[in-house]
Amino acid sequence: MTTNLLIGLPTMFVCLVLQSVLFVYANNYYHRHDDLVNSPSFWSSVLVVMGVMLILVIGNIAQVAVWAYIFVLLEEFQVFNEAFYHSAVNFATLGYGDIVMSDRYKLLGPLEAMNGVLMIGITTAALMSAFQDAMRRRQIAKRG
Repeated sequence: MTTNLLIGLPTMFVCLVLQSVLFVYANNYYHRHDDLVNSPSFWSSVLVVMGVMLILVIGNIAQVAVWAYIFVLLEEFQVFNEAFYHSAVNFATLGYGDIVMSDRYKLLGPLEAMNGVLMIGITTAALMSAFQDAMRRRQIAKRG
């Protein structure tokens, strides 16, 4: 158990740093496009929010890759694609169970799932914040 925690907790920290950096980048992207967000056009607001979503989802996918790389380093998987699939199932908390890790590292799956819940939660909160702000600004722009 200790080995799993010594591997899993730093990996979770790396993922948090990665998502934080991309959150700041997404926030900067959003504010760099204030002219579009402040426009009365629905589609210009949607375009900016979609950009924010893309940046944040890229962060989630990168985190899945980080975990997959750890699994390959631990020799749980020989092929990165299989490790990536397993990691995505863990991260998204799907829990298919079609691929399981050895007893030695099986606690990493739940740790990755906890990480995924937190990071997808951050992504969802940031995306909803951008969406709500864009819709509020659009209403103000429409009023004139």
